[in-house]
Amino acid sequence: QVQLLESGGGWVQAGGSLRLSCAASGRTFGSAGMGWFRQAPGKEREFVTAINWSGGSTDYVDSVKGRFTISRDNAKNTVYLQMNSLKPEDTAVYYCAASRGSRWPIIEYGYWGQGTQVTVSS
Repeated sequence: QVQLLESGGGWVQAGGSLRLSCAASGRTFGSAGMGWFRQAPGKEREFVTAINWSGGSTDYVDSVKGRFTISRDNAKNTVYLQMNSLKPEDTAVYYCAASRGSRWPIIEYGYWGQGTQVTVSS
């Protein structure tokens, strides 16, 4: 079982930066792939980025490549999302998710956080 808690969301002007954190509890964190998703008002939840259990492999949706960076610290049971050059279209609730196993690419996410709001003003 993994429980996830996001933090770090907020309001920022376009071009600014935010760093999201996702603190995980549960002994399986170190072997789980992790991902970030987002959902904007009136839109479906979309994949943003993922990282494998070791941090050695990552994946990004095209719209954030070069601007967002996912990382993890298994000693702290935490995954991070550094977001730079933010755009108004990045405005959404951002969710952290964990896979049930260590398979890469991640096929299924079994655990979700409650989300944190990111608002980017123009």
